[in-house]
Amino acid sequence: MYITCLDLEGVLVPEIWIAFSEASGIPELKRTTRDEPDYEKLMNWRLGILREHHLGLKEIQETIATIDPLPGAKEFLDELRSFTQVIIISDTFTQFAAPLMKKLGWPTIFCNTLEVGETGEITGFRMRTEQSKLATVKALQSIGYETIASGDSYNDLGMINASKAGFLFRSTDKIKADYPNLPAFEEYKDLMAAIKKVMRV
Repeated sequence: MYITCLDLEGVLVPEIWIAFSEASGIPELKRTTRDEPDYEKLMNWRLGILREHHLGLKEIQETIATIDPLPGAKEFLDELRSFTQVIIISDTFTQFAAPLMKKLGWPTIFCNTLEVGETGEITGFRMRTEQSKLATVKALQSIGYETIASGDSYNDLGMINASKAGFLFRSTDKIKADYPNLPAFEEYKDLMAAIKKVMRV
């Protein structure tokens, strides 16, 4: 029995923080998990910038409302879900993800939660579990699933390497060079073909 685990940002939808960086005019917020492997360090840094600029959840959600899935993402996900179970495993937050899940046809997503003050200031965040992507894949394997995983960033490497088959998708040249053993794809049709080959569909 297989279950496919996908990253969200960079794989199915654009990077939220890059979109917000452009909307807010704060170039520092373009830094993502493609650049910083330590997610908690990255998030604490982001929250510091938000406080400095007096920005909160409302402003980020306004940007998220304008984001559409990447071209072909919904069709890819629909086809994938027609022959296998799929879970999106993301380090994003429930307060960010809901509008995007609606546009993707409400797939299952495991993600984290923001702590938000009464005035809308993001005061902190709660990670679902330590190394949540790797932990989720291992938990699925413990109940009888073989996992296939795909993502684009440093924080996806744990679940990719721990799975029966793992693929980079639209990753950076540096990550692809650092992990030449991982098949890397740029197009949904090629990722789909690789997943089907593993599952012998």
